[in-house]
Amino acid sequence: MAERIGISAPYLSDIEKDRHNPPEMDKLELISHVLLLSEDEKSTMLDLAGRKRNSVAPDLPGYIMEREYVSAALRTARDLDAGEEEWMKFVAELKKRKG
Repeated sequence: MAERIGISAPYLSDIEKDRHNPPEMDKLELISHVLLLSEDEKSTMLDLAGRKRNSVAPDLPGYIMEREYVSAALRTARDLDAGEEEWMKFVAELKKRKG
């Protein structure tokens, strides 16, 4: 698998054993493709990669930075201490619009 994603086998082993930070987004995309991950599994992998780096998931910074309203929404939610139930309602509403 390491060869298919363009990294060395020892490096991949170190990542798997939590001895090295996760690779960059392009390599994570390749890992997702090689492992045939579902969207939920890919999201989980990206969330874990972000946590390991003490950051948000690596697929999110560009989206957040390009849209001021996203930063404003996150700050408002933080300031009001929005809970899981409120966020899940918000997500459900967005998904309804998508159809």
